[in-house]
Amino acid sequence: MLDGIDHVQLAAPPGCEAEARRFFGELLGLEEIEKPESLRARGGAWFRVGAQQLHIGVEADFSPARKAHPAFSVSGYDELQDRLRAAGVEVTDDGSIPGVRRCDVADPWGNRIELVAA
Repeated sequence: MLDGIDHVQLAAPPGCEAEARRFFGELLGLEEIEKPESLRARGGAWFRVGAQQLHIGVEADFSPARKAHPAFSVSGYDELQDRLRAAGVEVTDDGSIPGVRRCDVADPWGNRIELVAA
């Protein structure tokens, strides 16, 4: 039986590590976690998101996921939106679910990321 989600992986192009650390670490405020030694040569970066993890994995023939996406619950929703906009990230508000504050952003490679106010 499934008990929960351990991690979500997003694909990124080769050489993505610095941008991953800036976007997911600095802008979104996620803690980077060390990859196991056996996987480090593959590139990418891993981050902690609450009790789960977000893995940025390198894909040679990368194509961004524009429909499939992770959705993150965000405390400090307005502050995060302000920080993203100040950094030049396009934030698209989505009011299609009554009573739910949410928006979409794209990571540096065009993958869709949904942010939902906690």
